[in-house]
Amino acid sequence: MRTYLDFEKPIAELEGRIADLRQMDGDAGVNVDEEIEKLQSKADAMLADSYAKLTRWQKVQVARHASRPHFSDYVSQLVDDFTPLAGDRAFGEDAAILGGPARLRGHPIMLIGHEKGADTASRVAHNFGMARPEGYRKAMRLMDMAERFNLPVVTLVDTSGAYPGRGAEERGQAEAIASCTEKCLGLNSPLVSVIVGEGGSGGAVALAAGNKVLMLEHSVYSVISPEGCASILWKDAAGKGENKAPDAAEAMRISAQDLLELGVIDSIIPEPIGGAHRDARLTIERLGDAVETSLRELEQLAPEELKRQRREKFLAIGRVGLS
Repeated sequence: MRTYLDFEKPIAELEGRIADLRQMDGDAGVNVDEEIEKLQSKADAMLADSYAKLTRWQKVQVARHASRPHFSDYVSQLVDDFTPLAGDRAFGEDAAILGGPARLRGHPIMLIGHEKGADTASRVAHNFGMARPEGYRKAMRLMDMAERFNLPVVTLVDTSGAYPGRGAEERGQAEAIASCTEKCLGLNSPLVSVIVGEGGSGGAVALAAGNKVLMLEHSVYSVISPEGCASILWKDAAGKGENKAPDAAEAMRISAQDLLELGVIDSIIPEPIGGAHRDARLTIERLGDAVETSLRELEQLAPEELKRQRREKFLAIGRVGLS
């Protein structure tokens, strides 16, 4: 069954009626094709209108949709010959960050990304995409391998943030995030990063300090979640007072469109009408096209030029609009 977000309830009602009519079609000679066509046109128009004017808080909800394509979907539908590599060779395996060599449309790459999981069991297994230090150290190990074999690196970012648990802190979470970010910035291979869902805090930046940073149209990218921001600024907590998370989302300007305007990202990958969860295959195809184009632009650059470009790109963030 399709999962509808709160703001999609009118669309859900229409599509429910369409489903009921389709079940009736043919019963006792009843022909409802014309009514179905009318309702479908109305539902399509309502869907397009809703997604054309999403608020930033609604974009957060879309970015978190349970049916949105995950890392495993990109592996199965976008690349060939993916060989997952595990462990950081220091402590253990982290299932929130996955990676390994693969072929993108015939071209060898190193693919690394967050995996949130698609159901309750897999979400728990992957810790909801929140990586521990060993996940970031695994990512660094894979980047070292990419340099050794002259492979471009593609990262898919989808996390609410790095795991804040006691064990992670004891094993050096902050240092691991900082070192992974430094590794991205100093990488001798081309690095293309794509925010495919949530890009949360340092847990996202650690895999997103690339030569090209792309975002799916309805993904979000911010230093803290709207809920976390609201809890700090307005002492807002679940069940206590007015919910300020939507206000925080607006204030932080966390949408892809905002971040393109601010110079934080390089381009936006359009999603199908109704979001990536409505047509995962088309979304993955468009992402593949965008990544392939970016890699072509970068493949001719020498290692020193790649590092210089990254340095200038990230030092320029915050200067947009200043003169």
